[in-house]
Amino acid sequence: MTDQALYQKAVEQLKYSYAPYSKFAVGAALLTEDGKLFTGCNIESAAYSATICAERTALVKAVSEGNRKIASLAVASSSGDLTFPCGICRQMLVEFNPNMRVIVGDQQGKLKVFSLNELLPEAFTAQELDKD
Repeated sequence: MTDQALYQKAVEQLKYSYAPYSKFAVGAALLTEDGKLFTGCNIESAAYSATICAERTALVKAVSEGNRKIASLAVASSSGDLTFPCGICRQMLVEFNPNMRVIVGDQQGKLKVFSLNELLPEAFTAQELDKD
């Protein structure tokens, strides 16, 4: 799947967003190494800490169905600007592939691609837990 096609899948998820408090819809599309697609949107709650981001929604769907080899993630938002995964999402994503490609775009469809390592340098990983 091309970056543009994956990003378009993220854009399509904006219509499913439930963001009555922030009014900031986010859609995500995640591609596994074997070509499976998982999508998600942000879902807010009046108890703000219960809110889940689009990126984590897609990741949870993938992992809960046995897919742990993540290749790429595209993120789109209603802002029309480049929107990046938040810190919590970055931390969750690094667990499954610190080198995954993160694709962000704007309302004109101009894309930028980063590695997750670029967005979360010096990440806390399971390797940190193995240190004495």
